[in-house]
Amino acid sequence: MTDQSWYAQTAYGWNEVPQQECSTERPWIMRFARARLPWGNTDDVTAANLLEKFSPKELRLHEGFKKEREEQIATNTFDPNPYGHIDFHIRDDNERFRYALLPASSHFWMYMSGGGRFLFFLFLIASILPYFSEISNETKSVWDSTKSIFIEFFSWFLGIPLLCWAIGSIVIKHFPNLWLKPSRGPIWELNRRTGLVTVFDYKNNGEYKKNGTIGELTAAFYEFDAYIATSPDSQGMPMNVLYLAHRYRNIMINFGALLCPGPEVQPACALWDFIQNYMDVSRPLPDLPQYEEYRHLDPTTAEYDRRTGRNPRFWIDMDDATFKQVVREMHQRVANIDTFQRPNLMAAYVTYVD
Repeated sequence: MTDQSWYAQTAYGWNEVPQQECSTERPWIMRFARARLPWGNTDDVTAANLLEKFSPKELRLHEGFKKEREEQIATNTFDPNPYGHIDFHIRDDNERFRYALLPASSHFWMYMSGGGRFLFFLFLIASILPYFSEISNETKSVWDSTKSIFIEFFSWFLGIPLLCWAIGSIVIKHFPNLWLKPSRGPIWELNRRTGLVTVFDYKNNGEYKKNGTIGELTAAFYEFDAYIATSPDSQGMPMNVLYLAHRYRNIMINFGALLCPGPEVQPACALWDFIQNYMDVSRPLPDLPQYEEYRHLDPTTAEYDRRTGRNPRFWIDMDDATFKQVVREMHQRVANIDTFQRPNLMAAYVTYVD
């Protein structure tokens, strides 16, 4: 029998949504929102990048590190990681999905490494045709022409991104104290155990708080609605991003940092399904790799797994080829999602005015 006492009385369950006040007009969201997404009738899907976030190979590495640490603690040979005490304010388990971003200083080195690598290969490919075109028109030998082109052109055209890639990679790999910094705090939290959504407020009347305190704007999950907002990118292409907006107060979450804006609306719709499934304690946790080690800690999920005989090592023992196939299937399921054909089941509990 499921022990529901683990969940707070405010926990969200689709079969226990109360009647609510008539919604207030939200012109601040409708100015840029393309569509309000319906509640209910969710599929067992998620944005594919959340599925790919933790591969079985990474789960096995994490399991190995955990066992090694436990053995070292048992034999009094454990040497704590000097950076293990840093709180990055990120949680993603059976109780809460809390999101935070690394500070700008950390992103600088990550962009230097990743951006330098990308630009190096991009410029390398782009320079192949001009190189052969140039040496075919030269009266000098190929070797002399190559030396001349490299000194006059390739040395900076390819050298600058290569240098950025090298410096960024060296800092990230060998000097973690220069780039591995804690963020100022979390941005938002979805709490499955309490059924509450929290946005962490770092401003007070438009000014950043000076005393280091963090405000918290909290409300019940069923009081929010999901919207897809559309805005043009630098080339004028429409880019879609998922928002969660409170129905009565000025509380809003932009999920653009979790799921990058894109021209398709289906990934945002799939993320909305995932959020509803994660928060709903009347159903098990979404069956994703990152939750496998926590499934036995969630009462509804543990009971579901016991009843269905789910293999507790379903993800961690999965081979790479099978995982790639699962990811491909998830991409297809997301592409075929039927969100806009669904009725909004929340309309039975609230009257919308917009």
